[in-house]
Parts: sequence; C-alpha cells; structure tokens
Amino acid sequence: MTAKADATMTEVLFYHLQRKRVEDTLPALLERSIERGWRVVVQSSSEERVEALDAHLWTCRDDGFLPHGTHLQPDPDEQPVLLTVQPDNPNGASVRFLIDGAALPEDAAAYERIVLLFDGEDEEAVAHARLCWSEVKAKGFETTYWQPDERGRWVKKS
Repeated sequence: MTAKADATMTEVLFYHLQRKRVEDTLPALLERSIERGWRVVVQSSSEERVEALDAHLWTCRDDGFLPHGTHLQPDPDEQPVLLTVQPDNPNGASVRFLIDGAALPEDAAAYERIVLLFDGEDEEAVAHARLCWSEVKAKGFETTYWQPDERGRWVKKS
C-alpha cells in the first residue's frame, strides 16, 4: 500500500537531463523529497545501477549522507528512500523516481508524484520518455516537463 492520502491526481514530472548524469541530479531531488516528509522509491532497470547509486548516496555530500537502503537489505519498509529494480512499493512511498528506462508502474495512480529522469543525449532514452509521456497523458495524469536553462537551473517547459 502506498502513502497517497487522498484522491488527487498523480503528477508525473519529466526531467530532461542535459550535460548532467542521474548521479548529479538525483541527490538534490531526493533531499527535497525528504525535506517535504515524502517517502521515496527509486527504480532502476539493473542491480548494478542500484549498487552504484547506493554507494554514491552514502558519499555524495560532504556534510553527511542521504538516508536510504536497497530492496536487498533487511526492513525495506523502514527506508525513507528505497533503491530497487522491483515494481513494488515496500516502504509505502508516495513518490517514485524512474531512471535508466524503468517502466511506469502498474499502480502509478497510487503515487502522488512520479519523476522520470532521462538522458536527453541518448536517443533511446528520449524515445522511452516520449512513450511514457503519451502513456501518462492517456491515463489522464498531470504532466510537466523540466529542462535545464543555460545556468543549469530547472525550468518548467510544459
């Protein structure tokens, strides 16, 4: 069961990465989610990526770390941020991040927010994002598209 408290529409945010990697972008977005009190699932398409992100999130900040765990560790339900390749939601997250071409979950409507990060310089990733955009629009979800400006700040494009 997820933490979606009311019948509000799921919001799907598309982040078009340019000149930045997921590792550069994801920590700040996760920090903001934690500050807002949201529980989060980050879904990748490979175990290797989950392992790499797990290591990165322990060391990406000079003044601490991002509290998180992986689906392979005990008590995933206790993690504020859970890294996984699975489509389930064991920590009751209200926000789901999709990276590396991870598919939109079947229970997408159960989340308050889904954030899809894609590499704008990878044609396959862009094609996948376009398919997801069409899928979420067809489901009637609210969608927004974000792209960095020349200074690297996120700007809402649509």
